[in-house]
Amino acid sequence: MAAGLASAGKKVFAVSPACFLTARALEQIKNDVAYSDNPVKVIGISAGVSYGALGTTHHSLHDYAVMRAINNITVVAPADNFETEQAIRLAASVNEPFYIRFGKKTMPLLSNENNEFEFGKGRIIKNGTDVAFIATGETVYPALLAAQKLEKENSIHASVVSMHTIKPFDFDLLARIAASGSAIITVEEHSINGGLGEACASFILQNGFYNKFKIVGIPDEYTVTGSQTEILNHYGISETGLAISAMELAEKRK
Repeated sequence: MAAGLASAGKKVFAVSPACFLTARALEQIKNDVAYSDNPVKVIGISAGVSYGALGTTHHSLHDYAVMRAINNITVVAPADNFETEQAIRLAASVNEPFYIRFGKKTMPLLSNENNEFEFGKGRIIKNGTDVAFIATGETVYPALLAAQKLEKENSIHASVVSMHTIKPFDFDLLARIAASGSAIITVEEHSINGGLGEACASFILQNGFYNKFKIVGIPDEYTVTGSQTEILNHYGISETGLAISAMELAEKRK
C-alpha cells in the first residue's frame, strides 16, 4: 500500500512502534521502500526500551543494526524538538527513503547556540578536550548531564555530539574527534551490536586511531524488567553511569 502510493507520486509517512516496524515489516522496508527507491518515510515510535516493563518483545534494540545494513535508506534519531522538527521538514522535502526513530520521553532543548541541522552531519552540543560523548536520540541528554557533572565535580572537560544521523554517518567529525586524542564514549539506546558504537569502532580501527574507547548500550542479553528509566540506569545510560564511564576512561588515558 505505502509503496503503491509513493510510486503514484505521493510521499508516504508509515508510522508504527519501532519494535514491530523494523522486524515484521523489514522485508517491505528492504524491497518495497529502499530497493524500489520509493520516497517512504518510515517512522519508528517508542523505540529502544520506551515500552519499559512490557519487556524484550516490545523493545527495539536491533533497528540501527538492520537499517544500517540496507542500502538506500537514511537513518535518523533526533535528540530534541529542534532536531525532530528539522528532520521531519527535511525528510518531507526530498524524494528518498528514510527511517526516523523516536522514543517516548519529553526531551528538553539541548542547546540554544548550535541550531544547525543537516542529515549526515553530527551536531556539537558541548565542546571539551578530555572525553567525547558521541550519542544519539534520547541518550544525548544524559550524556550532556554527565558532561556537566564531570566538569563541575571532577574538572574533566567532555564534549557532547548528537550523532542524529546514523546513516550516512559523519565520519569527518569522528575523524576530527579521534585525531584530538580524546577518549571516546558512544551512547545509544540500542544493542551494543551493530549500532552507533560499532560504526565508530570500525572507523577508528580501520583508520589508524588508538583512542581509549567504550560502547555504552544494551548488552547482548534480555533486558532487566522495569521502566525505561530503570532499565537505562541499570545499564549505565544515565548521568551518573556515563560520568563513571568517562572517569574510568580518563584515568586510563593518563
